[in-house]
Amino acid sequence: MSEVFNTPFELGVRMVYLLMALYPRKVDLQRLVYFDYAAIYSADLNGPESLHTPVPLRGGEYTSRREVIEEGLYLMAQRSFVDVEAARSGISFQLGENGPALVGLIGGEYSRELYRRCQWVASTLGDKDEKDIERIFGARGALWGAEFVSPEPPGATT
Repeated sequence: MSEVFNTPFELGVRMVYLLMALYPRKVDLQRLVYFDYAAIYSADLNGPESLHTPVPLRGGEYTSRREVIEEGLYLMAQRSFVDVEAARSGISFQLGENGPALVGLIGGEYSRELYRRCQWVASTLGDKDEKDIERIFGARGALWGAEFVSPEPPGATT
């Protein structure tokens, strides 16, 4: 299951899966960025086996995908797969009217496993507050993939 989905459309579809698992919650973009990482690399958070192969320095992935996830969400909103709500507190996203139909149309093992991971994310992280989420990703994020990186600078001797 080492397929990589990084285009706005593909990440948008993944957001629909996440929002379906989180329904009826409304979540902001930053939370979705974190949740996307958790769904793909669930083993990093003591969850089920990761959906994608753990790559070196993967901890930075959740920050580098923000713009692409945002583009994907707006693509999905154009077809009512995702609802977007603007309020004084910010912009939030929720599963749209057509979201379940999209998830129902996509078959295969990857799709089933992705939804399973999204359900795990919803039950494990869905009700945590912002500080808890930031603490989890701040503390562990620096370590994800670090096992592949030498702590010594190049050319250092011990």
